[in-house]
Parts: sequence; structure tokens; C-alpha cells
Amino acid sequence: MYTLYGAPGSGSAAVEFALERTGAPFRLVRAASWEPDSALDALQRLNPLKQVPTLELPDGSVMTESAAILIYLGLAFPASRLLPHPGSACAQALRGLVFVAANCYAAIGVIDFPERWFADADDAAKESVQRAARERLHLHWDLFADQFGAQLRSDDPGALEVLAAVVSKWSGARAHLAARRPTFRATLERIEQHPAVAAVFARHWPR
Repeated sequence: MYTLYGAPGSGSAAVEFALERTGAPFRLVRAASWEPDSALDALQRLNPLKQVPTLELPDGSVMTESAAILIYLGLAFPASRLLPHPGSACAQALRGLVFVAANCYAAIGVIDFPERWFADADDAAKESVQRAARERLHLHWDLFADQFGAQLRSDDPGALEVLAAVVSKWSGARAHLAARRPTFRATLERIEQHPAVAAVFARHWPR
């Protein structure tokens, strides 16, 4: 059985969706650095950075990093359609997953924890760093929309579609995209409303 460590409203939503698509048995463990009453000690033993999602595989080995987990599951369970069949579409899906992880996720880390990047900063300095990081994040989403938006499968969402839908829910990205890339924003909403995705999102972001 797989064990997924995560928390509501976190990137573990994308991996939860992926595990459901594979049909593999798994259990959820609530753990997050911002939830001190969760299973933090167990998470830290597996992932010293205490990041979620963290996935423990049936053989006891550990996968971290959202994009890596999704790629692993897509390769391990090709019938799940988490990744397109090998070819140019698959290559671009892998590129898109890493783009989100390397650019969007990275900027969100600065927005959420500016003190990690600006030692001894006062509140004004932290706000300045957050503002710059948010502007950079929104630029990255514009670039993602331009380069990957047309290939997203809102009628049959896989790993790239759901990771984009999850990560775009943070740091004002959806509001920005509504103004700057409305067609892409509409695609994200269709992905979120797909029956295979909607149930997971309802658990993580209840209305």
C-alpha cells in the first residue's frame, strides 16, 4: 500500500488524484509543517524538509517532490493516462510538470516564507520580497499559459493538468490569469470541474 503524507489545500491534492487514477491502494496521513498537531515526526523521518506531498512506496522507499511523484506514478501505471503515450506529447507533459515545480512552486516558497530568503528583514522588506516574488510567479503563469495551455486535456486530465490546477490556486494566480489569460483560466476551471478531479478538490477546498 502507498502512504501519502499531505494536508488539505496543499500540493498533495495532485498526488491524491493521481493515486486514485492508478487504482492502487493507498492511505492518507495528515501532516504539514503548518499543522503542529499533525504527523510531523513521521513526515520528518521520511523527508527531513518536512515537505508535502511525500509518498511512501509499498517497498518502504520514499518519493518527494510533486512533479517527480506524478512522473513516477505515470510511468509505473501507464494505463492510468496520467502521462500521454511516449512521444512529443509526453515530452511536453514532462517539461510542463518540471516547469511548474521549478518556477511556480519555487516562487510560492518565497511568497510564503520570505524570511528564509532575506535574513533579519523587517516587515517592510519582507513585503517587498513577497511583492516581487508574486509578480514573478504571475509572469511564470503567463509563460506557462502561452507555452502549454493549448495542450492541456480538460476532457481527460492527467498529471500536468491537475498539478497546474492545484498550484494555480495559490498566491492570487487565478485572479491574475482571469485578467491576463482568460482562456487559460477557463481551461483550469474545466479541469477542476472534471468528475475525476472535482471530488478531490472538494475535499481539499470545500466550498
